[in-house]
Amino acid sequence: RRLHLTVLAAVALVSAYALAHAAESQRLPTELLGEGWIELFDGETLFGWQPSGDATWQVKDGQITTDGTKPGWLMTTTEWADYELHVEFKAPPTTNSGIFLRTPLTPTDPKKDCYELNIAPEDNPYPTGTLVARARICDGVEPSASAGAWRTFKITCDGGKLTVALGGWPVAEYVDPSPLRIGHIGLQSKAGPVAFRNIRLRPLGLKPLFNRKDLSGWSTAGAEQSEFRVTERGELQVVNGPGQIATEREFANFVLQLECRVNGDGLNSGIFFRTLGDGRWQGYESQIHNRVHDGDRTRPVDFGTGAIYRRQPARRVAADDHEWFTKTIVAEGRHSAVGVNGRRGTDWTDPRPPHENPREGLRLGPGTIAIQGHDPTTDLLFRNLRIIELPE
Repeated sequence: RRLHLTVLAAVALVSAYALAHAAESQRLPTELLGEGWIELFDGETLFGWQPSGDATWQVKDGQITTDGTKPGWLMTTTEWADYELHVEFKAPPTTNSGIFLRTPLTPTDPKKDCYELNIAPEDNPYPTGTLVARARICDGVEPSASAGAWRTFKITCDGGKLTVALGGWPVAEYVDPSPLRIGHIGLQSKAGPVAFRNIRLRPLGLKPLFNRKDLSGWSTAGAEQSEFRVTERGELQVVNGPGQIATEREFANFVLQLECRVNGDGLNSGIFFRTLGDGRWQGYESQIHNRVHDGDRTRPVDFGTGAIYRRQPARRVAADDHEWFTKTIVAEGRHSAVGVNGRRGTDWTDPRPPHENPREGLRLGPGTIAIQGHDPTTDLLFRNLRIIELPE
């Protein structure tokens, strides 16, 4: 009996280990992370999404589903401007649904305040793959040929030009002379069931923030005890602290992507944004700290990598020391979101009254981007720092 219990315990331990590593394997492939892709849907929860309307949304078997009996949308909490979007969907031939682009939370007219990519029957004036009231399906395309099976949209919103591919085939293109510049991404419930999965996005238009040769464009006036240098491989290295290096330019609303490597165990650093020119670390902080409690990635130490420090802890620490990881920071208005290795770690709206210093209250105005040298143990590398300012 004792041997039997020991075997059962061992099996349980192996199973738990396998499940943990299966969860880790759900991260986006390295090549997609290198291209800047991030998950909008984690396959498990509706974190990063908000309902609009009366529809009921559920997550099951890695899918977002609705029965379509009530109208409404499921909207991203973040507003996006220029991007590529990958969405897989499945619906019966009779379902009428859609994907809304650059939309307000409650769209009223697809000709005016949003772009609506339809999922609809073949006899609908705007069948699957068309942009409602803007662009009909391209000649020769049969978008409903595989209705009821999983299909894939690839959508590009780049300035005033929108293009749509369905199953790898171009199906619609539209150039808006007066384009909508920014808005939410929405999944629609209208008539009939529909399911969505593998929803991911790649921001477009990001420009280098670091030239890999020297510290041009950065100020070391606040370096204090930190040392900043460019390595032979074109990486930005920070050692020692406290101190910071800050961009000479200021940014208010933006998407920032970068790669980071922590060269030590449990070291502490951070990326500050909307930072004041005077003083050290006077901004919102996107934390870098990979240590967790008792090996549990959902229990970060000191808020964890991907957190908005002192505001919202990371849901899960998706980065490891001594390994390169990617980070995406989005700041638009009161809302900030941080993703690590393609996974959304935080999604936070600042509820505080306005204040010049983000440490004390809401700051909507621009500030610098700063990299923190935390203490004498600091040793981190950064590369591929790229940024795009978002439209107002």
